[in-house]
Amino acid sequence: MAWNEPGNNGKDQDPWGGNRRPNGQDQGPPDLDEALGKLIEKFSGLFGGSGNKNKDNSGGDSPLPSGKLVGFGAAIVLVLWAGMGFYTVDQQERAVVLRLGKFTETVQPGLHWNPPLIDNVTKVNVTAVRNVDHRALMLTEDENIVEVGLSVQYVVSNPKNFLLEVRNPEGSLLQATESALRHVVGGSEMHSVLTEGRALLALDIEHRLQGYLDNYKTGLEVSKVNIENTAAPSQVQDAFDDVIKAREDEQRVKNEAQAYANGIVPEARGRAQRVNEEAQAYREQVVARADGEATRFTKLLTEYQKAPEVTRERLYIVAMEDVLSNASKVMVDVEGGNNMMVLPLDQIMQNQSLRAATGAGGSISSSAVDEITNRVIQQLTQGVSSSRESR
Repeated sequence: MAWNEPGNNGKDQDPWGGNRRPNGQDQGPPDLDEALGKLIEKFSGLFGGSGNKNKDNSGGDSPLPSGKLVGFGAAIVLVLWAGMGFYTVDQQERAVVLRLGKFTETVQPGLHWNPPLIDNVTKVNVTAVRNVDHRALMLTEDENIVEVGLSVQYVVSNPKNFLLEVRNPEGSLLQATESALRHVVGGSEMHSVLTEGRALLALDIEHRLQGYLDNYKTGLEVSKVNIENTAAPSQVQDAFDDVIKAREDEQRVKNEAQAYANGIVPEARGRAQRVNEEAQAYREQVVARADGEATRFTKLLTEYQKAPEVTRERLYIVAMEDVLSNASKVMVDVEGGNNMMVLPLDQIMQNQSLRAATGAGGSISSSAVDEITNRVIQQLTQGVSSSRESR
């Protein structure tokens, strides 16, 4: 049966150890001061307390805490306070320590201790790459409107400046990005912004943005600026597309012309080189031949000076041999007279006996010439004798 059920007759006590009232009504939980006094009394007994007591409100005696008990409690509080001061900084983080609101140091990774409630430790991730996107319409140098979208990747390089020097570093970054973007785009032409100048545009914005952040002491370092897209306003986008297409066609035609030139020019240079080499070879040949003729003439002059008559006769014979060897007729000197008979060599060559007498190279031997000469003389002698007899 439960302690507060009817019919219990007040025999059972409540869970807090209090007796039920005689009329059956509950007295409620025990007094807090009484419970605290009992706890102090128990601790005093453990540490040899003197058992000093004072009168409580109900007229009873309550124990007073001893010096040892107070010291033990203070030691426990001190241990708990000291344990709360240990903390760990990861490799990706740096910790900024403020002592009573004043900057003290920047803590490196590892296990550290700082007095709690006195030092305030704030950890900052310095390796995570953060990203912010921005898009805006602006005027170019040639007074055209373009829309530029970019993303900025950055990290925290100085935790102290990031936490203490600027109230809102990310907000300052957005404002600095807007300023740098408008400054660079305002000094560039629309054609450069929309086409090949985007890479240079990103580099200029990154350099200028980092200068702004350093002047503001935001503690941020820009890793990279990416130009996501550059386009004209939507109202004139079709016209801009036509212009870009025409420029691409112009570049394509230029590339084709350059490719054709690259194919023709080397071929022409090759032909010119071949002609130059042929001319050089002909020149060397003529010069060598002239040198040879001059050398031969010099040697012939030397021999002529030694024996003029013999050399002159030899030169005459050689010259006549060269001339007559190329002629188609044979001249034969007839003995006993001054008459010269001219023989048709082409008809003589048709004779089989003459062909047999000639060598493989087509030249007539001296014996064949002598034989032909004897036959001609015999025929002439017979012709002269018969003419005399007829007379």
